[in-house]
Amino acid sequence: MVSENLEYNDNNRKVISCHVLVIGSGGSGTRAAIEASQSGETILVTRTIAGKGGCTTMAEGGYNAVMKEDDSCPLHEEDTLKGGAYLNDPKLVDILVNESPERMNDLVKWGAVFDVTPEREIAQRPFGGQRFPRTCYAGDRTGHEIMMTLIERLRSSDVTVLAEVTVIELLKAGDIVCGAAAIDIKGNLVIIEADAVVLATGGGTQVYDISTNCATGNGQGFAMGYRAGAELIDMEMVQFHPTGAVHPYDARGRLITEAVRGEGGLLKDSEGRRFMEKYDPVRMELSTRDVVSRAIATEILEGRGTDKGGVYLDVSHLGDKEIEEKLPVMLEQFLLSGVDIRKEPMEVAPTAHHIMGGLRITPECRTTVKGLFACGEVTGGVHGANRLGGNALADTQVFGRRAGFYAGSEPEMEKVADEHQIGIIRQKLDSYLSGDTNPAEIKKRLKRVMWDDAGIFRTGEKLKLALREIAELKKLKPKAADSGSFIDCWTIQDMLEVAELIVKGAIMREESRGAHVRADIETAWNADKSPFGHTFQSISRSGIEKKEDC
Repeated sequence: MVSENLEYNDNNRKVISCHVLVIGSGGSGTRAAIEASQSGETILVTRTIAGKGGCTTMAEGGYNAVMKEDDSCPLHEEDTLKGGAYLNDPKLVDILVNESPERMNDLVKWGAVFDVTPEREIAQRPFGGQRFPRTCYAGDRTGHEIMMTLIERLRSSDVTVLAEVTVIELLKAGDIVCGAAAIDIKGNLVIIEADAVVLATGGGTQVYDISTNCATGNGQGFAMGYRAGAELIDMEMVQFHPTGAVHPYDARGRLITEAVRGEGGLLKDSEGRRFMEKYDPVRMELSTRDVVSRAIATEILEGRGTDKGGVYLDVSHLGDKEIEEKLPVMLEQFLLSGVDIRKEPMEVAPTAHHIMGGLRITPECRTTVKGLFACGEVTGGVHGANRLGGNALADTQVFGRRAGFYAGSEPEMEKVADEHQIGIIRQKLDSYLSGDTNPAEIKKRLKRVMWDDAGIFRTGEKLKLALREIAELKKLKPKAADSGSFIDCWTIQDMLEVAELIVKGAIMREESRGAHVRADIETAWNADKSPFGHTFQSISRSGIEKKEDC
């Protein structure tokens, strides 16, 4: 791994050329860069520091892989399709479940340390919506273990890393993506020309008021891909994780891992009564995330929640030793808030967590625009209408590896940045200096309207209100105090774009399915019999697939 020192020309511009450009340094981006580097010069651009940003390092629960003889890939595939309300792309699901064990073996070979059984096999815990305990884990810090392993592997590669540089726009030569424009923390322009570009920018639930996502989970990859002409699918499918922290205020939405329920945690109302039997009497707390989230939201809305606006999640019956060994991060996290989960319950409520929709990709991770590849949460099709816990970390490794491999296989081409496009970007950046609204104020209003009008329970009326409010917010001109604030201004405009895509998709999908609930529409069919396929949105077209078209 080489850290690039940026030196600028007289126009405050740096121009770099490479074979493969990877945007994003989470689990999928780092895995893509490692793979692509075997085929030619590879640059990894990260808005933060490689290994420090993104959501992978925050992922606590585990990695789904078929590792035992009595489990099977067909079972994993069936669980994933059912959990995704049959909106998944079956080809992508087949790849996910069949290649996730191989990618797990890569991690172990590279030094990842997972919990093991007395027989020295990788330990696996049960997660919601799955018929077999197939979630591999490292306590409740699985994502961190995976990320540290990948960073060590990255350090031994020839990948060049640009840290604290934010990609803001994809560059095109005609209809082909040929690189990207970025800015550093001072607002200087960086032009990166490439034969192939991999988008691995993660999710975007920071458009909601309460979210588990890291600060950079604002959806810029969705917006960049959309503006470059790529087609996005199922953007309305936003997963609300059932268990986010409720207090203190600055911890709202912080993820309480599904491993808590996987290890035997019980959900209870304000009177201490278990309530999941009313919503899924068979799977109870280990139902799918969409079901559990709606159950908790319903309990709160109907007055059976706690004074702080949540429900109880209790593991005190498990015993101190098991909690200390299996849930050390959760224990430490709550002790800092004055709650000892060995003796008292946690208070939890749903929080925006994961966008299942995103750029439409092929099994080779090609988007609908030549030269542009994508992997990880910025893509759609793998998880359908609802993601199973544990499938996301597997997704990062399976499709990260594929994106890097196929992008690296692209032929070399003449890489010439479009000066007209770069000029427009420069103009837009400079316009922020004469803006009239603090981007933080726009963001605050956006996050509130998305939470209120495009949350767990949706109606056509509320969605249209959200769309109108977003349109009004888009008219405001973000103001930058200086060039170092350009990133904040550009980011909020990307967030508005992503929010609009989510709301438009939700309006188009006139059914309740998976994570998307239209409270104003009675759905007269089961998910597997739905007449609808993907919603799709691009600059040139939008709509919803009908069954006969799928």
